[in-house]
Amino acid sequence: MEIITEKDFDEKIKKGVVLVDFFATWCGPCRMMVPILEEVKQELEDKVEIYKVDVDEDVKLARKFGIMSIPSLYIFVDGEMKEKHIGLWSKNDVVEALKKHISD
Repeated sequence: MEIITEKDFDEKIKKGVVLVDFFATWCGPCRMMVPILEEVKQELEDKVEIYKVDVDEDVKLARKFGIMSIPSLYIFVDGEMKEKHIGLWSKNDVVEALKKHISD
């Protein structure tokens, strides 16, 4: 999964359904989210984009979104934040949340 920064953030989230995972490399639950998000991407394919933001590397962006706990998962639709979830999340919960925003 691609790690994005403040520099390319707005460009990456501006079109379609995008899930952004705010994480840190030292965070156990964040590492547990990786295979879950890979499965979600495999299931939903091109209907959704999934990106990661390292809160230690991009403090300014984490501050902009008020990230206090990680993992924090934000769902954007055409650049507008629609949902946020904090903590470890099951594959089914992620898929269901994203499907609410995917138009067929």
